[in-house]
Amino acid sequence: MKTILQKITNDASQSFACRVYQTPQFETNWHKHVEYELILILKGHGTAMIGDYVCDYSVNDLFFLAGNLPHWFRKNHPKMTGAALVVHFTNDCWGEGLLQMAEMKAIQSLLQKNNGIQLEKNLKKEVMESMQLMHHKKGFEKLMLLLQCLQKIGLSKQYKILTEDFTDTSNVVNPVIEKVIDFSFKHYQEKVTLKQVAAIANMSIPNFCRFFKKNIKKTYFDFLRDLRISHACKLLTSGNQPILDICYESGYKSWAHFSKQFTEVKQQTPSQYRKTYLL
Repeated sequence: MKTILQKITNDASQSFACRVYQTPQFETNWHKHVEYELILILKGHGTAMIGDYVCDYSVNDLFFLAGNLPHWFRKNHPKMTGAALVVHFTNDCWGEGLLQMAEMKAIQSLLQKNNGIQLEKNLKKEVMESMQLMHHKKGFEKLMLLLQCLQKIGLSKQYKILTEDFTDTSNVVNPVIEKVIDFSFKHYQEKVTLKQVAAIANMSIPNFCRFFKKNIKKTYFDFLRDLRISHACKLLTSGNQPILDICYESGYKSWAHFSKQFTEVKQQTPSQYRKTYLL
């Protein structure tokens, strides 16, 4: 089982990495690295875990992740091709002093936050275009494109904060966490009990609950709820399937329970969510 700490390597000619990862290199389980990350999804769709946040991802989604923020982009189907254009950089890759300049205030502020965000609207379009150019440039031009991306994000409000001030101080994840998460991805549409997942972890139920919350920063049932609601959102916005059918397909046995949890997470009912998306 892999450790949670991933090492990003650069060649000697550049201070940061900008490359395309495609299946099988795209498949990296729950992991983190000291580098900040800009990730543009090029192929595939599935479920993303970013810190304590769960959401669907698809082609052209664009995320900015702080360093040491655990994450996992898991394809919906193992045989699906997944690919992403990814920029990895450290906050000192340009040497000492640059970020202390008055002109770098927006970038400095951005990098001080331990957040995971999803870019939207014109900001996403502009950063996406810059990343695609960055992939083909070298040297000074490549560095300037990275700084321009960070400046645009730092000055903009056109993004959604997915996870805020997420702190993970461990260097290695207990392999059990990855095993529990993988089980949950495969079985969230079914009835899942604490007894089941505690048995997978080889722990008592109280010990498992403490262990999971320490690692994922939320209770196991809150995590399971987020997986189910994320799946429901995908179904609500990808067709005209009856909402009651979506309720059952997302792992709920009761419409009242589904409606209550959906409204708590999304601050609107399932029908309102569908209408908002279709406007």
